Amino acid sequence: MATRGPGPVVPTPGYRRLVLGMLLLVYTFNFLDRQILGILAQPIKTELQLTDTQLGALGGIAFALLYSTLAIPLALVADRTSRSWVITISLTVWSGFTALCGIATGFWQLFLFRLGVGVGEAGGVAPSYAMIADYYPPEKRARALAIYSLGVPVGLAFGALLGGYIAQEFGWREAFVTVGLAGVVLAPIFRLVVREPGRGMMDAAPAAADRIRVSTVFPMLARKRSFWLMGFAAAFSSMCGYGLAFWVPSVLIRSFGFNLIETSMFVGSLLLIGGIAGVLAGGVLADRLGSRDRGWYARLPAIAWLLTAPLFAAGLYAPNATVAWLFLLLPHGLNILWLGPLITAVQHLVPPPMRATASACFLFINNLIGLGVGSWAMGAMSDGLAARYGDDSLLYATIIALSAYVVAALLGLLAVKPLRRDWVG
Repeated sequence: MATRGPGPVVPTPGYRRLVLGMLLLVYTFNFLDRQILGILAQPIKTELQLTDTQLGALGGIAFALLYSTLAIPLALVADRTSRSWVITISLTVWSGFTALCGIATGFWQLFLFRLGVGVGEAGGVAPSYAMIADYYPPEKRARALAIYSLGVPVGLAFGALLGGYIAQEFGWREAFVTVGLAGVVLAPIFRLVVREPGRGMMDAAPAAADRIRVSTVFPMLARKRSFWLMGFAAAFSSMCGYGLAFWVPSVLIRSFGFNLIETSMFVGSLLLIGGIAGVLAGGVLADRLGSRDRGWYARLPAIAWLLTAPLFAAGLYAPNATVAWLFLLLPHGLNILWLGPLITAVQHLVPPPMRATASACFLFINNLIGLGVGSWAMGAMSDGLAARYGDDSLLYATIIALSAYVVAALLGLLAVKPLRRDWVG
């Protein structure tokens, strides 16, 4: 457990691991609640009589609009006050709105509830990044952030597995209510366990807790070319990644005739095996290679993105489900390998007291473009191609979208040199 004195908590190794585990659990709920809509898209589309464009908007801009814009002010609150309290309140809000999605009777009501999920989740990620950076020393930071980032594949996988099972057995409305209420129950437990660390206490020279303002943090970031290159690289990657996470279940149902249980098992296994391996590999490799050359924090994701696009295309064009699974396994790891390296790099573009706000600025670019545009753009392309390609229109839309990974790779490679110059600490 943590030792306590008159100042902030001083963590023991065991308590530090416990905090990381709790943050990982909350992040898993973050992605479970965020992406459960993808596995439920087809029954929702049928009952509420929605188009692919409307479904894409629910999975993208409905969530990302306030999620992206509120992340910066909530990160400022976290940098000035208690990050653990901000995360607790955020978890309660987004889980409550997830449960409310289960009572929606039309597109606009579901759109408003998804906005609410985004409002809650806006306060969860950036403060968590900053807390982890304060609990772990620089040489272990990428691995710790990679472990935290396991919430992405695990949350997506359990969103697919639990959402598909509950929807198949009971209905899509019950799936929303179940996972939402589970998050509400978790929130007070998180607050009781996780205490606030000293800001910068794991760095060589802990910084004074000055009052943090966007007018201070953003100009510092804006002057650094690596920030923009890494931000837009992540955004283009996420535009395709979030779109695929949302639409691949529907592609499987339309291409292979899967039911919800078969789809959830197929997608969930890919995310658990490939996703976990990719995220952990990114953290370990970044710590090892980055200790010798900071440029590897940007180069490593770029290499992964270059490999992701052709492998995904091969998997989506596979003649049967078995071949598709084999081809899709590796890119399900490569497409999120960037999480540990790039998130760690952003932590080192500013002094320690500014980390939550810097992370929020990075996430603003990533999520507004990546999360906001990805699933909607694929849905709109699918509707536009439907007259010519019929049920295969969504497959062709996803193939076209894979070009975003190539753009992300080029931006990542351009960030290598300036990152070495911009690194702080």
